[in-house]
Amino acid sequence: MALPIEALEAEVLRLPTVERARLLDRIVASLGADKARDEAWDELAASRDAEIESGAAVPVSGPEVIARLRSELL
Repeated sequence: MALPIEALEAEVLRLPTVERARLLDRIVASLGADKARDEAWDELAASRDAEIESGAAVPVSGPEVIARLRSELL
Protein backbone atom coordinates (compact mmCIF):
# COMPACT_ATOMS: atom_id res chain seq x y z
CA MET A 1 0.00 0.00 0.00
CA ALA A 2 1.36 3.44 -0.95
CA LEU A 3 2.16 5.95 1.75
CA PRO A 4 0.33 9.27 1.74
CA ILE A 5 2.71 12.01 0.59
CA GLU A 6 2.90 13.52 4.10
CA ALA A 7 3.95 10.18 5.63
CA LEU A 8 6.49 9.64 2.87
CA GLU A 9 7.91 13.12 3.41
CA ALA A 10 8.20 12.51 7.17
CA GLU A 11 10.06 9.25 6.54
CA VAL A 12 12.44 10.89 4.07
CA LEU A 13 13.18 13.76 6.45
CA ARG A 14 14.20 11.24 9.12
CA LEU A 15 16.95 9.89 6.86
CA PRO A 16 20.55 11.01 7.40
CA THR A 17 21.65 13.89 5.18
CA VAL A 18 23.82 11.66 2.98
CA GLU A 19 20.91 9.30 2.34
CA ARG A 20 18.54 12.19 1.55
CA ALA A 21 21.08 13.56 -0.94
CA ARG A 22 21.40 10.14 -2.57
CA LEU A 23 17.62 9.84 -2.79
CA LEU A 24 17.38 13.32 -4.28
CA ASP A 25 19.92 12.40 -6.96
CA ARG A 26 17.87 9.32 -7.87
CA ILE A 27 14.61 11.28 -7.99
CA VAL A 28 16.11 14.00 -10.19
CA ALA A 29 17.58 11.35 -12.49
CA SER A 30 14.15 9.73 -12.76
CA LEU A 31 12.71 12.99 -14.08
CA GLY A 32 14.70 12.56 -17.28
CA ALA A 33 17.21 15.35 -16.82
CA ASP A 34 18.93 16.25 -20.07
CA LYS A 35 22.57 15.28 -19.62
CA ALA A 36 23.73 17.25 -22.68
CA ARG A 37 22.03 20.39 -21.38
CA ASP A 38 23.56 19.94 -17.94
CA GLU A 39 27.01 19.45 -19.45
CA ALA A 40 26.60 22.57 -21.59
CA TRP A 41 25.70 24.63 -18.51
CA ASP A 42 28.70 23.17 -16.64
CA GLU A 43 31.00 24.12 -19.52
CA LEU A 44 29.58 27.65 -19.67
CA ALA A 45 29.99 28.10 -15.91
CA ALA A 46 33.59 26.84 -16.05
CA SER A 47 34.34 29.16 -18.97
CA ARG A 48 32.92 32.19 -17.17
CA ASP A 49 34.80 31.28 -14.01
CA ALA A 50 38.05 31.04 -16.01
CA GLU A 51 37.38 34.48 -17.55
CA ILE A 52 36.94 36.00 -14.10
CA GLU A 53 40.03 34.22 -12.71
CA SER A 54 42.17 35.42 -15.65
CA GLY A 55 40.88 38.98 -15.41
CA ALA A 56 39.33 38.85 -18.89
CA ALA A 57 35.94 39.52 -17.30
CA VAL A 58 34.99 41.49 -14.21
CA PRO A 59 31.99 40.38 -12.16
CA VAL A 60 29.25 42.94 -11.56
CA SER A 61 27.09 42.79 -8.44
CA GLY A 62 23.33 42.43 -8.69
CA PRO A 63 22.62 45.92 -7.30
CA GLU A 64 25.11 47.40 -9.78
CA VAL A 65 23.36 45.66 -12.69
CA ILE A 66 19.97 46.97 -11.54
CA ALA A 67 21.36 50.50 -11.19
CA ARG A 68 22.85 50.39 -14.70
CA LEU A 69 19.62 49.08 -16.20
CA ARG A 70 17.56 51.75 -14.45
CA SER A 71 19.84 54.52 -15.70
CA GLU A 72 19.62 53.22 -19.27
CA LEU A 73 15.88 52.57 -19.27
CA LEU A 74 14.58 55.54 -17.31
